[in-house]
Amino acid sequence: MRRVSGVILVTQQPAPRAGSAQAPTLFLNHKPGLGSSERTYLLSRNLHFSCTPNTLRLAHYALAFFNARAPIASPRSPAPRLTRPAPYKKPVVMNLFKILSASSLLWLAGCATTSLTDPTHPTGPGSNTTAPSRWFNPGVKPAVPGGELQPIATTQLRSTSVAALAPPLDLWERIRSGYAMPDLSNDLVTDREQWYSSRADYMLRMTERSRKYMFHIVEELERRNMPSELALLPFIESAFNPQAVSSAKAAGMWQFMPATGKYFELKQNMFRDDRRDVLASTKAALDYLQKLHRMFGDWHLALAAYNWGEGSVSRAIAKNKRAGLGTAYTDLTMPMETRMYVPKLQAVKNIVGRPQAFNSSLPLIGNHPFFETVDIKRDIDVAVAAKLAEVSLADFKALNPSISRPVIMAAGTPQILLPWDNAGIFQSNLETYAGGQLASWTVWVAPATLKTADVAQKVGMSEDELRSVNNIPPRVLIKKGSSLLVHRSQRLDKDVSGHVADYGQLSLAPEIILKRRVLKAGKKDTVASVAQRYAVSAQSIADWNKTGASAKFKPGQQIVLFLPASTRVEAPQRKLSDGKAGAAHAKGRATAKTPAKAKTGKSQARAKPAKTVKVVKK
Repeated sequence: MRRVSGVILVTQQPAPRAGSAQAPTLFLNHKPGLGSSERTYLLSRNLHFSCTPNTLRLAHYALAFFNARAPIASPRSPAPRLTRPAPYKKPVVMNLFKILSASSLLWLAGCATTSLTDPTHPTGPGSNTTAPSRWFNPGVKPAVPGGELQPIATTQLRSTSVAALAPPLDLWERIRSGYAMPDLSNDLVTDREQWYSSRADYMLRMTERSRKYMFHIVEELERRNMPSELALLPFIESAFNPQAVSSAKAAGMWQFMPATGKYFELKQNMFRDDRRDVLASTKAALDYLQKLHRMFGDWHLALAAYNWGEGSVSRAIAKNKRAGLGTAYTDLTMPMETRMYVPKLQAVKNIVGRPQAFNSSLPLIGNHPFFETVDIKRDIDVAVAAKLAEVSLADFKALNPSISRPVIMAAGTPQILLPWDNAGIFQSNLETYAGGQLASWTVWVAPATLKTADVAQKVGMSEDELRSVNNIPPRVLIKKGSSLLVHRSQRLDKDVSGHVADYGQLSLAPEIILKRRVLKAGKKDTVASVAQRYAVSAQSIADWNKTGASAKFKPGQQIVLFLPASTRVEAPQRKLSDGKAGAAHAKGRATAKTPAKAKTGKSQARAKPAKTVKVVKK
């Protein structure tokens, strides 16, 4: 503090209001060269001192001595007229003054705090600590508090947790520090703790798989202010295997059902399944968990709904309410899988929190990103992308598990994940790539319903390869509009469009083996009537018999049909001269004039069983 000449006034802030924990504050006010009729302003921009009574008394007299003959204002009487003090003539006194002043100011420096607030207004948690600029205006006259000086109250300082200067090096420690869910403690938790801790190899495989994805999940949880133990949920769902598929068709690291995945905009087509995508599925899972937590207000119930369904949990809660029972997770009646769901997560949480207590060890996972996103602008083969990134094909697929075909379509998958150190390598190698086209595959859309062999012939591939690449089972037809992955050629050399990449599907129909059948036409048979009888188109029958679709068949004329082998064909009717007799024959009856004759041999074997006929003799 620089030495200034003039008048120094030692005052004390008024006593705080009742119930306030604020301690009185000492103010050192100074304004050089002014009389007592003018108020002063705070020395050195409102320098505040919160001190003990002894320190206050020492400062009072030391600063008065600093101005020698300057009077000390009494709070009970008006301040006397202050004049500029006469200079000292003896240098010894001045030296003594300097020493004493320096000592006093050093003593006070230990409890000094700067403030930018108005000295006439108390500060506190609810007040605005930023002072307007008018408090620095020398023309403003702050009020001098009245009353006797009061001892300054002492306060107890409370220390809170101190944030670490550097983040933890181990990601497990970061997860432990973010635990926020209430603990569950029961026999089921103990049982699962023993189960997991006794299978060290299984735990090691799971934790090693999680190394690629855990940092991203923890980052997303912290960004959303969600409990960090939710990062352990894929241990329970899929053992951190993004290719896992359950018996109920749930897929991916977070095990989304097809309908739930579509609700959260996870694309599912023949080229990719975003339920397996690391970024998309994690976002959808956390969105879903937040939605369930808002719905039930409890993380255990939210987890039960994630496993069992929100509707099932809501019905179980309503049932317990009607029965006057509790509605907590442990009070509900639920399937055994859901009953064990939260205890499993709690057991893994306990093992991660205290691995030594369970005689377990966790592999070191660094608290840093494992992968980086890389944009792609053109279609590229998976093998080519892995080669340019200088990573193994298995590692590439582990980071990009949603890609189910040998080509990455830029229109549908504009980003890929690569190990952090390999992302730059990929970009550099891609810029200097001179190996020809990046993609050797494209998509062909079927113009009509075709056999697999016919499609293979059209696109220049073998039938076996076409079936293998597109997962086409035997004895099916490829329906019109189906999207098929085929080799690129000069005729098919374009990148896949965004619509096909997002919505391409393979539609199949059972392949029916047709058998040639020949039957004789009846008296009134036409092309249309035969087509209706055997559920085929009239045009097909006309083509098979080289006639028109509106033509009539002559009685006894041979009709050629191509029908499935399982279709039964009616036996041709015999031509009868009498209409009534023809009707009787159609009904399988015989009259007295024309008794039924016994049939033998092959003819008898093909005939239908005849009804019993009573012959009347005359």
